[in-house]
Amino acid sequence: MCRGTCGSYEKTFKGGVSLAVIKAENLGFVYSAGTSFEKTALNDVSFEINEGEFVGIIGHTGSGKSTLVQLLNGLLRPTSGNIFLNGKDIWENPKKIREVRFKVGMVFQYPEYQLFEETVYKDIAFGPKNMGLGTDETDKKVRASAGFVGLREDQLNVSPFELSGGEKRRAAIAGVIAMDPDVLILDEPTAGLDPLGRETLLSQIVDYHKVRKNTVLLVSHSMEDIARIADRVLVMSEGKKVMFGKTAEIFSKGEELEKIGLRVPQITKIMLMLKKQGYNVDTGVLTVEQGFNEILSCLSGI
Repeated sequence: MCRGTCGSYEKTFKGGVSLAVIKAENLGFVYSAGTSFEKTALNDVSFEINEGEFVGIIGHTGSGKSTLVQLLNGLLRPTSGNIFLNGKDIWENPKKIREVRFKVGMVFQYPEYQLFEETVYKDIAFGPKNMGLGTDETDKKVRASAGFVGLREDQLNVSPFELSGGEKRRAAIAGVIAMDPDVLILDEPTAGLDPLGRETLLSQIVDYHKVRKNTVLLVSHSMEDIARIADRVLVMSEGKKVMFGKTAEIFSKGEELEKIGLRVPQITKIMLMLKKQGYNVDTGVLTVEQGFNEILSCLSGI
């Protein structure tokens, strides 16, 4: 939900061409390496994500999703392999890894637990100030990001702990997008929200992506949410990349997804069942509206 100054975030692709902004090359990560608690979280994961894409990341609990995004953000260092941001290895100079975290913004699950300043304004301003921005520029970033997530001007001067649960979540997200990252990573941003709060937050994230035109990575357990808003989907299982492709293509592989503990959106499952029964329907359907039109088209051809 874009308000007022959000146009300041507009961005065009270099030369009008979408470029690979993130490249993971044979990524591996082991927790507690060399101890009796050693556990491999990622194993030989490779992929590329283009500038401006909205990518969904799905997988069962323990599949390596959260470890992966923390590697992309530079919070964890790979045990093996490399991560490239705009063609440059992010660990080429470890002393500059902080700069990577400004360019790859990370919103953790339950980000409201990270709120700590006296006012909402100060919390949102924390990132831009640490980037070394001046007072005027910081103020623009704060108000623009607050507008993106639907926070009112009068809410900026209150304590973040006076906000509702959904408003706290939005304030925390505003603090990340205020740094104007090239890549925004959201790890289960709607966890714990009621249906209305979840829908509102997702629509604001989609609006932000449309205006900012940056790259967004969304980790979610909701197959319906990913199906509706992602351009491509990365599927993780047991620390490995098992699929990566266009959203409709991924969800058309319902049986394969269910074998690794994931469920496809309900409407897609209905299409797969109809296909098995001999109806000539598109199994890449992702929304109820698309399913309705597909069934009408199929019936009209009988």
